Amino acid sequence: MVLRCVCISGLVLLAACGPGDRPATAEAATPAAAPAAASSAPAPAASLNPGAGKEIGLVFESWLSPWQEGDEEENVPRSTPSQFRSTTASQSRAQREAAGHRAHGQLRFSNDLSRAWVDVKVEGVDLAAVNMFHIHCGRPGILGPIVVDFSQATDIKQNIADGTFSVELTDEHIVKTAESGKGLVGVMTMGCVIPSPSLGSNTPLKTSTIAGLAQLAREGELYFNLHTTGQTYFGDMRGQLHRAESSDGN
Repeated sequence: MVLRCVCISGLVLLAACGPGDRPATAEAATPAAAPAAASSAPAPAASLNPGAGKEIGLVFESWLSPWQEGDEEENVPRSTPSQFRSTTASQSRAQREAAGHRAHGQLRFSNDLSRAWVDVKVEGVDLAAVNMFHIHCGRPGILGPIVVDFSQATDIKQNIADGTFSVELTDEHIVKTAESGKGLVGVMTMGCVIPSPSLGSNTPLKTSTIAGLAQLAREGELYFNLHTTGQTYFGDMRGQLHRAESSDGN
């Protein structure tokens, strides 16, 4: 008879081993493996298309009217510089409404926020008297600085001559607008300051990208303002931009 040593679950046992006995195997002492845990990762995105970045995403629109202007031209502050004062006879908001001054515009962004497109249909206004057209940043009723001066992107008079104004915008036009202001008045009226600090500068920075313009639009901070020789300071018609109901962007 031969003594053998068998290890089961950490215990060593001595047992007699006869000629016909089979030696114990490791498999006999190994517990069954636990089933693998199910993965919690979601399935891969069904469809990714980088090329769709050039397609239209966010859409904002505005209905311009004289009554969205903050005040009458006769109430322009006395300290207003000459370049912002009317050079021809002004009309009240009621008079301009009675004359049919109105407009409808859209501001559309590509999905990748590399470009934006503006289209505005104007009615009732003497188009020959149009002297400025802008997108400003500001809440309703508040005079805000200019974030897009359309004269940096197109010849305004020629563009609007048929009553429809259309232009494509890039980062370049926003930067040009911010840099076009000269002196204290220019610094205060051209370009919209970003209300958050930057790691790259200790001084306030201004919006410089189409992406920044889109962010201002999402926050309800943009409005169209059409100026004429008779309504130069407040403007002839103003329209706050709101998210279009048909917009599919986020």
